[in-house]
Formats: sequence, C-alpha cells, structure tokens
Amino acid sequence: MKIQRKHLFTGLLALIVAGSALAAGADLGQTTKQSTNWIAIAMFAIFVGFTLYITKWAAAKTKSAADYYTAGGGITGFQNGLAIAGDYMSAASFLGISGLVFANGYDGVIFSIGWLVGWPVITFLMAERLRNLGKFTFADVAAYRFSQTPVRTYAATGSLVVVLFYMIAQMVGAGQLIKVLFGLEYWVAVILVGVLMMCYVFFGGMTATTWVQIIKAVLLLSGATFMAIAVLWKFGFSPEALFAKAVEVHSKGDKIMAPGGLIKDPISAVSVGMALMFGTAGLPHILMRFFTVPSAKAARSSVGWATCWIGYFYILTFIIGFGAIVMLIQDPETFYVGGDIAKGLKGGGNMAAVHLAKAVGGDIFLGFISAVAFATILAVVAGLTLSGASAIAHDLYATVIKKGKADSADELRVSKITTLALGALAVLLGIAFEKQNVAFMVMLAFTIACSANFPVLFMSVLWRNSTTRGVTAGGFVGLILAVVLTALSDSVWVAVFGNPAGSAPFPYASAAIFSMPLAFFVIWIVSVLDNSEQAQKERALFDDQLIRSETGLGAVTSASH
Repeated sequence: MKIQRKHLFTGLLALIVAGSALAAGADLGQTTKQSTNWIAIAMFAIFVGFTLYITKWAAAKTKSAADYYTAGGGITGFQNGLAIAGDYMSAASFLGISGLVFANGYDGVIFSIGWLVGWPVITFLMAERLRNLGKFTFADVAAYRFSQTPVRTYAATGSLVVVLFYMIAQMVGAGQLIKVLFGLEYWVAVILVGVLMMCYVFFGGMTATTWVQIIKAVLLLSGATFMAIAVLWKFGFSPEALFAKAVEVHSKGDKIMAPGGLIKDPISAVSVGMALMFGTAGLPHILMRFFTVPSAKAARSSVGWATCWIGYFYILTFIIGFGAIVMLIQDPETFYVGGDIAKGLKGGGNMAAVHLAKAVGGDIFLGFISAVAFATILAVVAGLTLSGASAIAHDLYATVIKKGKADSADELRVSKITTLALGALAVLLGIAFEKQNVAFMVMLAFTIACSANFPVLFMSVLWRNSTTRGVTAGGFVGLILAVVLTALSDSVWVAVFGNPAGSAPFPYASAAIFSMPLAFFVIWIVSVLDNSEQAQKERALFDDQLIRSETGLGAVTSASH
C-alpha cells in the first residue's frame, strides 16, 4: 500500500509538470492567455510537491473516522484559528473581492464587511455548543434531541447543496488562475485542480487539510501585506491619494466611491447583507472545524484568532482592489485589453490581484502569489469536499441507513467513494459556471446556508419548543425556496442558462430576505402546532441538551432513533 501511494504522489507531480510543458509548447489560441512564466510555474510546482508530501505524512496518521473527519480532535485553538482563516480566505476573498473592488469600487467592500460581521454569531451562539454537542458534523448538534432519520437526512441535503455552490466558486477561481499562469485551456485547468483536491482529501483527510490551510493562511497574509504596502508606498501611504487616483483613471469615475454599482436596489442590498452575515453560521465546512479542537475553550480561542486574521485580510483586499484600478488600467500593453473594465483585464476581473502581484513584484512575486492563491483554493475545496463526504458517510450512511451500526472502516470507505464523486461533480460545475465572479458565486452559497442550515441549527439549540417536524419542514422550505429563487435570478437564469438579460423571473440579487425568515416561521408554526408524544419528549430533552452544551459532557442521547 505504501508503494502504491508513493507511485500515486509521484504520478500526480509528474502530471503537473507535464501540464506546464504542454502550456509552454502549445498555442491554444485564446487571447486571455499569458506567455509561459517559468519562474511562476517552478514556484507553483514546488508548492504542489510540498503539499503532496504533507498529504503523504497525514495519510500515515489517519487511521480512524475521527482522524479522517476531525484530525483526532488534536488541533490547538491558535492552529484552528489560522486554519479557519485559511478556509475563509478563499478564492472568493482574495480573487473575487479584489476583482469586485477593481470593477465596481465601493460595492465590492460590502462583501468583505458582510462576511466579517458574521463571526459574532458563531462566537456567542455556536462555537461552544458545537464543540460540546457534536462529533463530526453539524447534524450531530441539530439532531441531538430529535428523531435521527428525518433531521440527519435534511441536514445532509442542506450541507451538500451549500458545499456544491461553494465549490463552484473555488473551481472557477482555480481554473482561471491556472489558465492565466500556464496558458492551459480552462477546462483542462479545472480537471487538474479536481485531481489534486481529491488526492488531498482521499488520503490525508482533515489532518492534511488543516495543515495546508495553516500554511497557506500564513503565506497569503504575508503576500497580501506586501502587496498592500507596495500600493500605499506609491502614494505616500495616503489612502486618500490612492482613492483620488482610482477615481481619475476608472471608466466609472466617481461612481466607484458610491453604492449602487453592483447591487442596485435596497431589497437586494439587505438580502445580500443577511446572506453574508448569517450564512457564516450555516457553512458546514466552517462548522466542522470546531470538532477538531479538544475543548470548548479552544473553540472560543479559534474564533477569536480567526476573526483577527480575517478582519485584517479583508482590509488588505480593499487596498489591493483599488491598487489594481490605479496600476493595471494605466498599463494597457501588459494587463488590459480594452472594453468592459472587468472583462478587459486579461484572465477576467477575478485575476486583478494576480496581475497586481506582477506589477508590484515582477515574475518572482507573481509566482509566489499564484502558488499561494492556488493553495488557497485547494485547501478550501478540500475542506468542502470533506464536509460533503462526512454528510453522506456519517449522517446518511452510518446513522440513517446503518442505524449507527457501521464500523469505522466501513464509514471511511463510503466517505472516500463520496470524495471521488463530489470531486467529479465539482469539475463539471466549475466548467459550467466559468464566466461568474467567484465572490458572487460564494454569496449564493451563503444565501442557501443562511436559509437552510442556520435556522435549523439556531432553533434546535436555542429554542426549547422546536420539534423534529418543525426543524425538518422549516429547513426544507428554506432550502428549496433559496435554490429555486437563486435559479430564477440573473446569476443563473441569464449567466448560466443563457436567457436574455432582464428576463430573470426573480429580480433581486439574493433570496435570503425571503427564504430565511420563511424558514424560521415554518419551524416556529409547525413546532407550536405539534403536540405529539414525540414532540413532548423532544421538548423535555432540551434541558438535558442545555446542561451538556454548557458542561461539555457530549451528545449521548436522542429523542428517538
């Protein structure tokens, strides 16, 4: 087995090198491709080789389901805080937000602020309870006092939908990054990313994912700090001078300093804000990280450290976005190909940060940022895949289908099969959504998370009268409404399905303002009307759940199996 793994890792590294050589030797005929940058490719290959070594090391430590899903609960609060930050500082954060600021100015900041202010919800309401009541997934917490089959079935469904939408954004960002760096066709780049991601998760599990996230968080914070300092240095460290120059050179002029360029109506603005704030507490791959620490105290520490790193990073993305406006548009021969400002940038608006890296640090720094951005995407996609695999293997297979009788090896086998299936699906969806801004695509995932997962988790943990029927009905209503309205919005109806602009049946940028309140309402009304014997048992178990969530005794009871 060890020999087979060694050959597999060697083969994957050879695949990356072969892809680089193909890029160097073939003109694939797309105007947005760069000439081959061997320095960048070398740094990229070094990083990929290093992360594959980490995966090999982690594979030797992954012996059980607990090791695979939660790294055996042995991650410290500081390490987990960095890993959470690494998970959160995704392609949407680094590439997407800077691209939104580059194209729209002020409106791009809405996304970074919205994501950041969601952390107090997790800090004060969720972190300790998740650690004390859960084992592998957030469904362990949501189903603590309820009937296992309906609640876990719903929770696994909601998790998978959120994971798939989130993965689309990461795959799009990865495909565009490798396309610009290597000159490969977009679909080839997405497939390469999918192969590497499946390798990390299939063999290394949470241990490999965590350490890749920690390493790339440190590297990304360092690289973004250098970029921001380099931009501000050119303007005497005066943000005012930077903004004034951006207004002068941008095709939209002073409109980039006012809201309304990206989100044009108040309902959409409020809805997007709700999605970004409350969606954080419903993201399965983020919630899963709280099961990797040994105690509730470490869970609180994780959130504190993560908030510091993430808040600092989002300030940097704002500076990077405006720096891209000033430095890239003025150099049309190198970076800009005319027309619409976001589409005119070679590689698309998502690549503003990558092109800025070359402008401030040359080919060497471009190689560093490209490798780090790719690591960012791989780590996030690995975490997403792991949470999706755990939803199917742990929640559906082990608990619902096998009624808790599946052994660890059997559950791991199902989880790894699921990993391969999710990886293949992510590749297909990444190709289908090629033209979408990655930050906006992640916002759609947040819309579904805040409509489907957050109400169920919130009400099951904090409201005594909630019942199995209530949380299941409310969760499915929020999930279905969010998905349907998202599919009927411009972002899917027009951009993906190819319908004429302005023909989308749902006119707003996010469904959260409708779907999340309705989910809460359905949970409330169905639970209040449920006077069954089962419901009375579930209400009685709330006090036991509260005691255990505060003392850390762990989840050992459920109302019914």
